[in-house]
Amino acid sequence: MAQWTSAVGAPQLARLLRSQDPRAAELAVGGRKLPAYRSLADGVRLLVLEGRVPVAARLPAERELAAAFGVSRTTVAAAYEALRAEGFLESRRGSGSWTAVPAGNPLPTRGLEPLPPEAAGSMIDLGCAALPAPEPWLTRAVQGAMADLPLYAHTHGDYPAGLPVLRQALADRYTARGIPTMPEQIMVTTGAMGAVAAICRLFTSPGERVAVDSPSYANILQLMRDAGARLVPVALGERLAGWDIPVWRQVMRDAAPRMAYVVADFHNPTGTLATEEQRRRLVDAARSAGTLLVVDETMTELQLDEDAEPPRQVCAFDPAGSAVITVGSASKAFWAGMRIGWVRAAPDVIRSLVAARAYSDLGSPVLEQLAIASLLETGGWEAAVGIRREQARENRDAIVAALRKHVPDWEFSVPRGGLTLWARTGGLSGSRIAEAGERLGVRVPSGPRFGVDGAFEGFVRLPFTVNGAVADEAAVRLAGAARLVATGAPVESGARQAFVA
Repeated sequence: MAQWTSAVGAPQLARLLRSQDPRAAELAVGGRKLPAYRSLADGVRLLVLEGRVPVAARLPAERELAAAFGVSRTTVAAAYEALRAEGFLESRRGSGSWTAVPAGNPLPTRGLEPLPPEAAGSMIDLGCAALPAPEPWLTRAVQGAMADLPLYAHTHGDYPAGLPVLRQALADRYTARGIPTMPEQIMVTTGAMGAVAAICRLFTSPGERVAVDSPSYANILQLMRDAGARLVPVALGERLAGWDIPVWRQVMRDAAPRMAYVVADFHNPTGTLATEEQRRRLVDAARSAGTLLVVDETMTELQLDEDAEPPRQVCAFDPAGSAVITVGSASKAFWAGMRIGWVRAAPDVIRSLVAARAYSDLGSPVLEQLAIASLLETGGWEAAVGIRREQARENRDAIVAALRKHVPDWEFSVPRGGLTLWARTGGLSGSRIAEAGERLGVRVPSGPRFGVDGAFEGFVRLPFTVNGAVADEAAVRLAGAARLVATGAPVESGARQAFVA
């Protein structure tokens, strides 16, 4: 019986391999070039580690890949043999060869799971864009929620649309920003991921097109892939200057996507901020094309430079609610451990989302909803977000200074808000730097995690989660990883250094 569960065609695998650093085959080791088979084996191994080629995926026959990639069959055979020896390939006569991971290695994913706290002593984790809770406001919020909990303990506890007190508080917040909103336009969800998942279930079917920023948030891209969406990438404007509206109009006209997912404010991963005019024009384009525009506002409140008036929210340009659905969350602005998100949309859309929720998670935790409601009603939210902005601003400045000091050839724009920086890695493979960095004690996600079909190989994403000596040490280790990649030198797992923040 075959051990593979999917297959990768020769043209597809060749395209993915070519998307990697084009200089990879020319890297020198001790004054000589890497053998062609070694470069090919390394490329396939990285695709597996990145999750761009699934585990248990049948690879093409040697002759097919040789023809598609433009190398000899002997080169492919040697590469496959090297992968088998390293545990990344298994074969059986009559069944072909399929990808694997060596025993003890974690299965690859598009995103990076947060490291357990006990790993902090030896690994600097730049994989997760999340900060510690802003105290004392978390404790105060939970205490306020506990005081209110007895009123709800005598009920069934199921509120598919969310607690009325929280829906009202969120509606009032939108209204105060000049966007009149009723509680009937709000549904509370389990984080922003829960919100987007609910929207996808209601509005898209497997095989339908969904347009997305390119790059975009890795976890949302994977969520949509798992839902069967056909992702249509739309590049950001030149030099990350917001959205390229003419390209968006063309995509909406030619591809006719059922839905589009965008991040207008301090975009993840690039940090870019769409202008007010771009927001107006994108809403017009979506309305004209009949494309539902899902706007992720999880970073909206994290404006770090206060020297300019922030643009209006995207839903301000859709007063009837016919084209825009807004997603918000407490996870980035307050704390990732507070898994409360929300959807703002027209009342009929909210009713449909609530009705469909009966077949998923039924509702979000009452205690956490009460905690967020307490923050919003008492002014604690503004104070907590102020702490979060200060933390992120200090971390951003420390990371920028460390990168400029230790990897001066890396290119990036300093974002004016959000929690992430998007860096071009001096012409080197971001995937290879991420792999080498993890062995040296720094964990960073590479660019392809945020793209579609292997794009952005020459980038890494860096979150604003470390400061001071930790930020400097992280840049030192990234510089070491870049040197290893540039020279093609092997990386020993024992090279990781202990570091205690």
